[in-house]
Amino acid sequence: MNDVLERFEEDLKQAEARARGEGPPEVEKTETPELDVRAIRAGTGLSRTDFARSVGVDEATLLDWELGRRQPEGNARVLLAMIAKDPQIAHRAMGGDSADRAGGTDFTGVKP
Repeated sequence: MNDVLERFEEDLKQAEARARGEGPPEVEKTETPELDVRAIRAGTGLSRTDFARSVGVDEATLLDWELGRRQPEGNARVLLAMIAKDPQIAHRAMGGDSADRAGGTDFTGVKP
């Protein structure tokens, strides 16, 4: 119990120091560039319907991203950035091979 109180007390002191402008600098936030979702999808060779299913979003959401009406956020943004660097990464992670994709199977291994 003493350890918990000591850590709490130390955290409180650090918070007070930051409030006074002292202590370590704040974590620097970085802006991530906008993703070209249409180009990312094109790199996979999947239709809009299949790609939306593969990344777990509605086709309408994917269309909004592709048209620039909205930008993906959170986990979707991370997944799309990974797919942009390696279009087959999601497919491989699900245990598929390129023959599956050619046969119309999405990244989840489920036939449409």
